[in-house]
Amino acid sequence: MSEIAVPDTPTTTPPKVGFVSLGCPKALTDSELILTQLSAEGYATSKTFEGADLVIVNTCGFIDDAVRESLDTIGEALAANGKVIVTGCLGARKGEAGGNMVSQVHPSVLAVTGPHATQEVMDAVHAHLPKPHDPFVDLVPAAGIKLTPKHYAYLKISEGCNHRCTFCIIPSLRGDLVSRPIGDVLKEAKALFEGGVKELLVVSQDTSAYGVDVKYRMGFHEGRPVKTRMLELVQALGELAEPYGAWVRLHYVYPYPHVDDVIPLMAQGKVLPYLDVPFQHSHPDVLRRMKRPASGEKNLERIARWRELCPELVIRSTFIAGFPGETEAEFQHLLDFLREAQIDRAGCFAYSAVEGAAANEIPGMLPQEVREERRARFMAVAEEVSAARLQRRVGATMQVLVDSAPALGRKGGVGRSYADAPEIDGTVRLLAPQKLSKRLVVGEFTQARIVATDGHDLVAEPV
Repeated sequence: MSEIAVPDTPTTTPPKVGFVSLGCPKALTDSELILTQLSAEGYATSKTFEGADLVIVNTCGFIDDAVRESLDTIGEALAANGKVIVTGCLGARKGEAGGNMVSQVHPSVLAVTGPHATQEVMDAVHAHLPKPHDPFVDLVPAAGIKLTPKHYAYLKISEGCNHRCTFCIIPSLRGDLVSRPIGDVLKEAKALFEGGVKELLVVSQDTSAYGVDVKYRMGFHEGRPVKTRMLELVQALGELAEPYGAWVRLHYVYPYPHVDDVIPLMAQGKVLPYLDVPFQHSHPDVLRRMKRPASGEKNLERIARWRELCPELVIRSTFIAGFPGETEAEFQHLLDFLREAQIDRAGCFAYSAVEGAAANEIPGMLPQEVREERRARFMAVAEEVSAARLQRRVGATMQVLVDSAPALGRKGGVGRSYADAPEIDGTVRLLAPQKLSKRLVVGEFTQARIVATDGHDLVAEPV
């Protein structure tokens, strides 16, 4: 790798860095940390590869499609710009003979790091692009640089995972669970609300396990003791959100028994009655082969209990079809579970033989066409269940967060209800307001009466 000379005197115009963020919301928060540091040090950003002095690509390396997308994006950046730093999960993947995969495929990249490596990325930037001036931290918003629209933001509460699910290589990429200090998490949340965020999306690899690694030790926020544990965190986030009328949405919640304690907070309106629970399957034998945590065979009972405590609860989940050794009977068990559990929003992956995953060694690897066929059958049932549950919304008046509103909000727009997380669930298509005095404002809430369904979406009239 050739070194680029760094001049002794600062440049007169800020050097520009191009940035691409791929993968999940956890990777997005890593990108935001890097961009915040770049901005604090005076670097500018470029919207194109060609207009940048250097490009950073934050990669995903979980499933094969994500690996291909990441490698292709690195190739595009190299072709258009030539100076590329790679970070993220793919940066931690091994290639042939144990070497680094990215360096083997793209040997001309300037540097490669793994995930959550802000300082290593900045060190690489400093080595290949002049640092423009000393940091002016007061020029950076308190909540940092965000890649989401101004009215919603992701809040990462921990990194890594203690589970060793056989289909997953995340622990080898991101390490074991490391919970952020609760005081830091709440400080960031407060800054986001003060900055105008109306929806806070809590993300991690395992939100339910928050604090396990530090034995739920006591932390402090604004002088008040708060235990580092999921329940206390959610209670505190609800309290912080209340003065701003903001939403708090929980993602990646494993169905441990203690999640039951959070449901009353949803029934009381402290946080959104929405749970993103990665069930992955329903049959006990498949769950054992997956080495999934918690008691999967009790999930129907648990869901029934949650809905008894909070009838408005919406559940979204992800599943894997065609896992090694999955029989037709086990797959039918999954379809029956989907119908009985009434999962509001369900996604499904056909099993992908990710390099390094222990599941690849399980006997009974199914042909790709069988995996894809089962995924298609799953999604047909999932859409049937989702459509029926959406139909029940017709006639109801719901609070909708407006995401877009052209023509000054007088000709309708698109928003989301509490049942819809951005980019992964449906939307609410808002018709033009009938009242002349009414207009839709991006980032604000509006009341709307649901008049129809449209696939995975709702259609509503602002009131």
